[in-house]
Amino acid sequence: MTEIKSPFPKRADAHGMSFVFDVPVEVTIELGRRSMKIADVLKLGPGSILELDKVSGEPLDIYVNNRLIARGEAVVIGERYGVRLTEVLVSEGGEAL
Repeated sequence: MTEIKSPFPKRADAHGMSFVFDVPVEVTIELGRRSMKIADVLKLGPGSILELDKVSGEPLDIYVNNRLIARGEAVVIGERYGVRLTEVLVSEGGEAL
């Protein structure tokens, strides 16, 4: 069995950076985007469908504080949605992009 290593440091390996582990960050999962005119937005109502720029099955983008850090796929866990990470984006220095 191959062990998957995270590019992010564990708490014990944080090199004195443990104080940042409790800082809240905003995590955003982007399903897709669409540009629209205000007039078209005002026409939206219950039952309206917005076609997005991503194709079904394409990875979802995962942002932390508006910075793309990973990609994943949507999953259903019980009655809730979740995201399974399929790719963590890292730079050559080992830091998240």
